Parts: sequence; structure tokens; C-alpha cells
Amino acid sequence: MLEPAQCRRKTVWLGQADAAHRDELDQAGWDLLELDPQADIEGTLARSAATVGVIDLRGHDGQHLARLEALLAAHPEKRWVALVCTQALMHASVTALVRAGCFDYVTMPGASNRLVDALGHAWGMARLSEGHREEHADDAFEGMLGCSPPMHKLAARIAKFAPVDVPVLITGETGTGKEVAARALHRRSTRCEGPFVAINCGALPANLVQSELFGHERGAFTGAGARKIGRIEAADGGVVFLDEIGDLPLDAQTNLLRVLQEGTIERVGSCTSIHLDVRVIAATHVDLEKAVAEGRFREDLYYRLNVLRLPVPPLRDRGTDILRLARHFLDAFRRKHAAGTHVRDFGPEAEAAMCAFPWPGNVRELMNRVRRAAVVAEAPLISAADLDLAARPAAAPISVHASTLDRARAHAEREAIVACLRASRFNVSECARRLQVSRVTVYRLCKKYRVTLDTTTH
Repeated sequence: MLEPAQCRRKTVWLGQADAAHRDELDQAGWDLLELDPQADIEGTLARSAATVGVIDLRGHDGQHLARLEALLAAHPEKRWVALVCTQALMHASVTALVRAGCFDYVTMPGASNRLVDALGHAWGMARLSEGHREEHADDAFEGMLGCSPPMHKLAARIAKFAPVDVPVLITGETGTGKEVAARALHRRSTRCEGPFVAINCGALPANLVQSELFGHERGAFTGAGARKIGRIEAADGGVVFLDEIGDLPLDAQTNLLRVLQEGTIERVGSCTSIHLDVRVIAATHVDLEKAVAEGRFREDLYYRLNVLRLPVPPLRDRGTDILRLARHFLDAFRRKHAAGTHVRDFGPEAEAAMCAFPWPGNVRELMNRVRRAAVVAEAPLISAADLDLAARPAAAPISVHASTLDRARAHAEREAIVACLRASRFNVSECARRLQVSRVTVYRLCKKYRVTLDTTTH
């Protein structure tokens, strides 16, 4: 009995299938779409609902292999099963294509059900991957991806702060996404239809800070040939986001204080006050309280900015969000650079390494490491080494002697558990999740290597 149409799975076949394979796949519940790889089939492949495909590599020349390689690279969203013969596997170009672009391969002649089993496995893994992505598709809040407790807390604060038209000070380490949080505040506010003007205070030339922020009149200084509207004035009716506010010079801090107190600015070279309707959102990765104590930041400006405070959590405190973000960056890179990468996902050791790493550069560092790994990886699954997160060798040289090897392994295992505990701030549950082991295993390893869970001793 034939299966209902909605229950049948779909696959594409690059080449011409023989009658035996057509019948075999049909009986197993597959709808087969055969495509000539030498024809213009890119659009058909892109529109196909099939998540798996077959490529026939039995006896093709170099030009044909190059065409197949291009097609596989252009469609990394599909999992490919190669059909090969013993002679084909003797050619380096064929084996390289199978390793780089295929989920599995079947050697012919062979058992009749081998191809069906391989396609079923590929289809199942594709469904698991899709299910993972669908499960977390709603994790994004105003552009911020994640469902960890710190991110839920951040989202709740943004929703609460956004409608209140007062200044907000966003704090957090470099690379945590402070500007993303500022834009989320803007989109949720009553000013969402107005402009959002972002200014990196640390990147402004020292001699042009006043002009860039507040504008200038014609002839105000050498080279000022025409009136210029400053960036704060350009944000009238909306939001001005002052990133790295701690780097703003003291004289500019004085003028910014006037904006917050009186809602006015004066262009350089003018004595006329201009009234503005601007909400100020500032961000910093430095300790402004310390900067105030050291005289590097005005105390009155600090209190004007710090009406509502929004801390953005570091990546190391976000648990499994690390893997969600990594897959998000990988998927985005694959969509944009389909011809430049053949990777499909992260290997288990890469996932463990990412969860254990402290990420000093936070989300920005994770994104850059994933992008680099997507380019340099040789295998379909990204490894820890591709992410440059491979475990470092022990300081002492390791010989092949059994006892020395055991000591080296024990040393590496102890270092790994201590590093992960530090990164998770000695939260055993979080450490277990990052290492992908049970809590009992964490306690057992701590006891084995005499690692105390008291944070003051580390």
C-alpha cells in the first residue's frame, strides 16, 4: 500500500537513477526528483523541499566533479549521500568531495537497502537539526538571541524601561551587545518612529568632538566652510546612543550635561541655544564610579545618565545560549557565503570547548571565531581546533610511558574542570551543562582531584 502523499519524504538525485533504485526508493516512501547536474538546476534545487539528496560519483571526469562540488557548496542546507564504486574511491578528487560535502556514502554494488538506510539516516539528522532550530526560533527578543535566565531578566528590564522617557545607562563588558540592547529600547519606546543615532565616543577625533556632537556654524574654525548639524541635533525626536561614554572628554561632558538638564545645545561658533527633544542612552564597559573618583568623569553627569541602569550579561554567564548563538552565526555565514564553506554543524568536542571557554571578548569574539572556523574547517563538522579552542598541551613533555601519560591526562582533566568551574562561577549545575556531564560527575571529579568548590580558594 502506498503511503499518503503528506507522509512521503522527498529527495533529489543529481544524475539519472536506474530503474532498480527508483523502485527501491518508491517502495520505501520516497518521492524522487532527478536532475541533470550539467543543466541550469540551481533554481530548482533552491525551491525543492527535499532536505537530502543523492549524487552519483561512479565514473565521472574532473569537469563533472567540479560541477558537482559547486552544486554541493551552493546548497549546504541539504545533506548529501554519495553513490560510489570501488574504482571511484581510488581517485583523490572523489574522496575529497565525499569528505567535504557529503553526509554519507554507499559503495555499489552492495546490499540493496544500503542507499535507503543512508538516506533515512541523513533525513533523520536533518529533521533533528531543523527541530533544534525551530525549538529556539522564538528565543530572539528585539534582535537579542537567547533564553538563558540572564537574558530573560534583560528582556524584562528592557520592556519595563523602554516606555519611560528618561536616560538609561547600559553597562557590560566589551562585545556583549550593548548597542543591540539600546536599539531594543528604542524599538519598544514611544520614540520608535524617530531617529536612532549611534555615536562611538571613543572613536571621535579629539579636535572634532564638539563639532561632531553639537555641530558648528560657518566660519567657526578653520575649514568650517558651511553650517553643520551635530549628531545629537540629528537625533531630535528620537534617541541618541552614546557608546563608550567614559571616553568623552571633560569639556564635551559639560555640554552634554546641558542637554540632559535643559534640553538645549549650542553649535560651535554660536551663542544661540537650540531646544531639542532627545532621549539619551549611554553605554560603557568601564567603571564610571571609579572614573568619577579619579576625576575623569563628571559626577553630576554620571547621576544624570544613571537614572535607569541596564546591565548586559557576559557570554560566559549565559549557559547554553553560547551554542544557540554559535549556530545562529554559522547559519548566517552559510547563507551569505554558500560557495565559501562546506561545514554543516559543530562537532561534539567543539561544543564542549565553546561551553567551557570563558569568552573574554563575549558575543563579538564568538561570532568571529565561528566565521573563521567556517572558512578554515576541512571537515563538515567544525572541530575545537578550527575554533582555535583546542586544549593546550601539558607544560611537561609527555612520553609514551604509561604512568607519565596517565599523569598528563589527569593534569589536563583537572585543569579543564577548574577552568569550567571558574567560568561558571562555581555553579555546579552550570558547569555540568557546559561540560555536558552530570552533576554527579562534576562532584566526583572535584573529589578525585581535590578541587574545592569554595570560590575564595581559587
